[in-house]
Amino acid sequence: MRIAVTGAQGQVARSLIERGKEAGVDVIALARPALDLACPASVLPALRAATPDMIVSAAAYTAVDLAETEEAQARRINAEGAGAVAAAARELDSPVLHLSTDYVFDGRLDRPYREGDATGPINAYGRSKLAGEVAVREVTPRHVILRTAWVYSPFGKNFLRTMLALGETRPTVGVVADQIGQPTSALDIADGILAICDRLKKEPDESMFGTFHMAGVGGASWADFAEAIFAEAERCGRPRVTVTRIATKDYKTAARRPANSRLDTTKLAEIYGVVLPPWRNALPAIVERVLRSG
Repeated sequence: MRIAVTGAQGQVARSLIERGKEAGVDVIALARPALDLACPASVLPALRAATPDMIVSAAAYTAVDLAETEEAQARRINAEGAGAVAAAARELDSPVLHLSTDYVFDGRLDRPYREGDATGPINAYGRSKLAGEVAVREVTPRHVILRTAWVYSPFGKNFLRTMLALGETRPTVGVVADQIGQPTSALDIADGILAICDRLKKEPDESMFGTFHMAGVGGASWADFAEAIFAEAERCGRPRVTVTRIATKDYKTAARRPANSRLDTTKLAEIYGVVLPPWRNALPAIVERVLRSG
């Protein structure tokens, strides 16, 4: 099987390349300048040249706070660019797996969000990603939209790497404790994507297309997540770091964040048999890997 993934440096793209190699799957990463989501005309030629069986639309504008002042650019990439990838998938007669986010919800529910719950993004990034979902649905019925949350990995910029960097110089770190979600390993996401692609390749069925939630098992606040990261770092020989639990109102950001980002993943388990591991399971190996890399 040959999978084309948009983006080369993103957490999911890099994880998919790594996991694909381990599984004997040919993963082709397409990035700028050959494929530029801000330039839709570049998308089809790049994907056609890759001759994929499956297309994973993973590249995105992910600067949540910066998007508040660059919403047009975020929408150009996350909506128009996503639509261009979906259109290319339709032209190439390929299913498209599109990565989306928990930030399409407003975070007001007191339970994990299901796929059919009303959306209502509260920041520009979430609006751009929701527009991307709409674009993908309008362009091709052969889509698998995967909403995920709080992605962490050994790669790129993410909360885990930020905490480990802060822990090098600070004995105490203040972390928000009144936002809850599901930390999710990008490596686990890659494994899930490979499983979905395998099923689509072997036995495609109309019920296998649509919108799904994919996230690590278990809820946590950002403060809980930080404490688990520092505990693993201490086990690896790093000095102890204490987490001070703070409220959202005491940590000012340009973009508002949902108070509840938990996602109900029952549908993914029922249709594909895919259940990502508990988020804590992947944490030790990723912390060790980041610390080893310096």
